[in-house]
Amino acid sequence: MSVLLETSFGDIVIDLEVDACPKTCENFLKLCKVYYYNLNAFFNVSKDFLAQAGDPTATGTGGESIWSFIASRQGKTEHRYFEPEIIPRLKHTHKGTVSMAVAPAVEGLRGGCGSQFFITLADGIDYLDGKHAVFGHVVEGLETLDKLNEVFVDQDGRPLKDVRIRHVVILDDPFPDPPGLVKPDASPTRPPDNSTRIAEDEDPLATLPEEEAEVERRKQAARASALTLEMVGDLPFANVRPPENVLFVCKLNQVTRDEDLELIFSRFGTIMSCQVIRDKKTGDSLQYAFIEFDKREDAEQAYFKMQNVLVDDRRIWVDFSQSVARLNTQWSNDPKVGPRMGGGGGRGGRGRGGGFAGREDLEETRRYRATGGHGSHGDYGMVFDVPSADNGRRRKRSRSREKERERSKERDRDRQKRRSRSPPPPPPRERERDRDRERVRERDRRRSRSREDRRSHRDYERRR
Repeated sequence: MSVLLETSFGDIVIDLEVDACPKTCENFLKLCKVYYYNLNAFFNVSKDFLAQAGDPTATGTGGESIWSFIASRQGKTEHRYFEPEIIPRLKHTHKGTVSMAVAPAVEGLRGGCGSQFFITLADGIDYLDGKHAVFGHVVEGLETLDKLNEVFVDQDGRPLKDVRIRHVVILDDPFPDPPGLVKPDASPTRPPDNSTRIAEDEDPLATLPEEEAEVERRKQAARASALTLEMVGDLPFANVRPPENVLFVCKLNQVTRDEDLELIFSRFGTIMSCQVIRDKKTGDSLQYAFIEFDKREDAEQAYFKMQNVLVDDRRIWVDFSQSVARLNTQWSNDPKVGPRMGGGGGRGGRGRGGGFAGREDLEETRRYRATGGHGSHGDYGMVFDVPSADNGRRRKRSRSREKERERSKERDRDRQKRRSRSPPPPPPRERERDRDRERVRERDRRRSRSREDRRSHRDYERRR
């Protein structure tokens, strides 16, 4: 008389000792028949010792016999356990021994066997003899027990990823059904313990449509990438969002300056800052810039109007900024000063470290944004000490305004220094003349190169 257990790690075939333990085997077979063990978890796994299952609550305190199960469905009262059948000749000498767990007597209630059982994962566990009732042996699926023996568990012995009995097939049942036993129409589809954990080989997105599963996978990959960037210091915190009032402008001419770009974009609204990002060593333009508007609507209007516009003989490209590096550091276009506060890469750079004006400001901003401005839990379950009173929020707003004024003053001072060091720009007419001269020089160079090529070709033909 055998039973097949289809688990997350593979199949296990158990041969039952029907003649020696008739009541225990009848209880086990009839529980299998009513799908009692379907989707039950192996809630207790000890390496080289045993793997325990059969408790619908997955706590080690649940489970009942088939007779108690039938009585509860009929509204009657029946003792939860039955007397264990401990046979002296059936011992825990070999790996794969299947035994019923015997519950001890508690507060005057007699113990016994219910539905919980365990399978030994090693040989020679003889100190269980006489304490628990052996009623079967594993005859097929020892490699499944080896996988179960190597599973990672927490401090309570529960696998970190669930290993469950997916289905039970009764290969042979010699016992008649007890009175009142009703077989369900279908196997359960949800775990009885309402667990959200999955088995090792199961995909949590397998039940979703392909489009929704792909979207969820991309979200998970994005969250993992953001957490990685936070760990290496490129992001102040993982759930940071780029500002909506900052534009990213690229494909600029190297001669385009901050003042020129600010003058062009200022017709769409008030500009808080306009910076052409430059090399921190040479001071040469990297041909892209960040423009911060006072209002998001102004940034949107500039995005639609300035796309592919000709600026200094270059078709510029405008997009909304995806950079959050300003939360890490501030950029200085002065090649002698370089990036301030921690050696980062600026607003558009890739550097790390630093803060608005120091570490305290970065910690305050991280704390405020992670809690949404309140003293609640953050995205990772951390509790931040942020006062929820109006006075505390007003003080933070005033401090942030003061810091913004100080930063704007620093930017103005840096701009004045750059203006004093850089030569005045040539008038527009002189610029055009310089461009015309450069075009003429380039044309002469091409002509001279073509003449030299023809001359060398003639010499080559003569030598042939």
